[in-house]
Amino acid sequence: MLNVFTLVNGRLVQSEVGAAAGLDDVQPVWVDMEAPTPEEKGWISSRFGLVVPTDAVDDDLEESARFYEEDNGELHIRSDFLVDAEPGEDGRPARNVRVAFILRDKVLFSVHGEDLPVFRLLRLRARRTPALIEDAKDVLLKLYDADAEFSADALEGIYDGLEKVSARVLKQDVDDRAAGEILTAIAREEDLNGRIRRNVMDTRRALSFMMRSRMLTAEQFEEARQILRDIDSLDSHTAFLFDKINFLMDATVGFININQNKIIKIFSVASVALLPPTLIASVYGMNFETMPELKWQYGYAFAITLMVASVAAPFVFFLRKGWLR
Repeated sequence: MLNVFTLVNGRLVQSEVGAAAGLDDVQPVWVDMEAPTPEEKGWISSRFGLVVPTDAVDDDLEESARFYEEDNGELHIRSDFLVDAEPGEDGRPARNVRVAFILRDKVLFSVHGEDLPVFRLLRLRARRTPALIEDAKDVLLKLYDADAEFSADALEGIYDGLEKVSARVLKQDVDDRAAGEILTAIAREEDLNGRIRRNVMDTRRALSFMMRSRMLTAEQFEEARQILRDIDSLDSHTAFLFDKINFLMDATVGFININQNKIIKIFSVASVALLPPTLIASVYGMNFETMPELKWQYGYAFAITLMVASVAAPFVFFLRKGWLR
């Protein structure tokens, strides 16, 4: 799908293109290609003379090939954008989606495999706010700005999720089933936090490349520095969340160990309590001539009573020590 964006009275106007004729007589500042077909790539090549690389959004692209400038002045940037987890059991998990940017002849071309929330947010802002965007480089900067803001919102969601997990972990009784659910929630938040950290790192690299390439005006350069400061403020939050996640993970594993120790304690108490009657039974089973069961009519009753008393004595001792609580 092709979306062409033009500036009309200082506002970004979107037009969906369904045929090659839709690209005639338009002077866009941004051409967005979502999962483009070979036919649509051909339209772009015929109209703008741009050949979209076949590996534009490959995840296995070498790191050195993510930011470079062609001899003809084309600027190529590969960036990852965060997509939060979709609600519901069948929803897709959080992920980073690769986007290829190509800046050529004052037009920004973007290629990605699916619609992104950051792109939707920019389109909404550009329609509502006049003079928000003046050229193609402004589009790229605003996308990175919206990406940093979206990452901050995702971090707030992690804070809220961990607050709920903390309320469950700090309860007095956490059984194995609750511990399993807690570990699943913690793992989900940890994965999202790690993706956010990777995402902001990638955005920082892209902005640094743009600043080093001297393609920005003084005003755009200052805006890029402000975005970098916002990204730096997110690093401390992600580090704090990692520490909180580790604490909750350790606490949950501790409760699991406590539950397991309770089970082991039952077997330990039972084995200790059964040792004395086993000893008594083995002694009485020797069948010596002078044993009570041969010379005394109450010998068996005495043995059974002695065995019961030997079992009760350890339990009384354990109860006084509080080991059975």
